[in-house]
Amino acid sequence: MVADLPATMTAVGFDAPGGPEVLRPETLPVPRPGAGEVLIKVAYAGVNRPDVVQRQGSYPPPPGASPIPGLEISGTVAALGEGVTQFVPGEPLCALVSGGGYAQYCIAKASHCLPVPDGLGMDQAAALPETLFTVWHNVFERGHAREGEWLLVHGGTSGIGTMASMLGRHFGLTVIVTCGSAQKCEAALAIGAHHAIDYKATDFVEEVARITQGRGVDVVLDMVAGSYVPRNLKCLAPDGRHVTIAVQGGAKAELNMAVVMTRRYTLTGSTLRPRSDEFKGLVAEEILDNAWPLVEEGLLRPVMDVQFPLAEAAAAHARMEAGDHVGKIVLSAA
Repeated sequence: MVADLPATMTAVGFDAPGGPEVLRPETLPVPRPGAGEVLIKVAYAGVNRPDVVQRQGSYPPPPGASPIPGLEISGTVAALGEGVTQFVPGEPLCALVSGGGYAQYCIAKASHCLPVPDGLGMDQAAALPETLFTVWHNVFERGHAREGEWLLVHGGTSGIGTMASMLGRHFGLTVIVTCGSAQKCEAALAIGAHHAIDYKATDFVEEVARITQGRGVDVVLDMVAGSYVPRNLKCLAPDGRHVTIAVQGGAKAELNMAVVMTRRYTLTGSTLRPRSDEFKGLVAEEILDNAWPLVEEGLLRPVMDVQFPLAEAAAAHARMEAGDHVGKIVLSAA
C-alpha cells in the first residue's frame, strides 16, 4: 500500500564527520516499506546524544540502517508493508528506529511502533521512544530495579535523566540525580528526582553517602564511565548494580575487583541501536504492558526543551552540545 506517496522528500544528512555545521538538508527518494515495516510521514524527530556522536564520526549506523541520523519519530502511517495488519493509514504512531528520523518520511519496524494516545502531543510522542526503551531496559531489566530501592542517575536534566527520574518515581524508587549547576538541580527536583546533587559544587560520592545515611544506592545508571566508575562503585550498597549506557567520560576505567567481589556488585551495560529487531520488539511489548499505561493516563510525559525546524538540525545539535538543555530537543518535519 504505497499509493499517493511523493517521489522525493527532504532529509538532513552530512557528507563528512564534523561539527554541527556539517548537517544540511538534502533531497532523497521517499523509501518504500518492506515486509513487517511501516512508512511514517514524520511530524517530529527526537534529537539524541547518539545522533551527535554519529555526526562526529564515532557511531556509524548498523548494517542495513539508514545513514540519516534520527532514532525516534512521531507521525502518521503513510504506507504499510507486507504482513502489517495492526495499523491503518493515517493512524498516529511513534517509533524507535535505527536511523532515518531526520526526514519527512521514515521506515519503522511495525513491532517497534507505539500508538499515540489522545492528549499526547506529537512533539511529545517523538521524545518518548529512545529514552523510554533505554531506561526501561537498563534500569528495570538489566538493573533489576525494584520498588523501595535507591537509584543514582548522572545527567539528571538530560532526556535519559529526566525519564529515569519520572519512571523511577512511578515505580517506587527513590531517585538521586547529579547535575552541573544549582539551577539544573532545581529543575531536576521539579521534574521528579527526590534528591539532586550539584557535582561541580560538592563530591557526589560524599553526598550520596549523606543522603542515604551510609546505606548507598542499589542501582547506578551511568552515562559517563571513565573515572566515574570507581566513584560510582563507592556509592553502591552491597549487591548493587552498575549499568553503563554511554562513555562520555572515556571508555576505560580502573577498578578494584576485590571490592566488586566482596560487595557482590554486578557491572553491566548495553547499547540499544545495534540490538536485533526481535529484541527491540520484546522491549516494546514490555513498555506497552508496563509503562505505556502511564502515558495513556496522562501520568507520564517527556520533559520538553526546544523544537527546531528540520532544516535547522545543526542548531539543535549545537544546543545539545552546549549542555544548556533540560529535557528533550525535537525537530519539526511538518
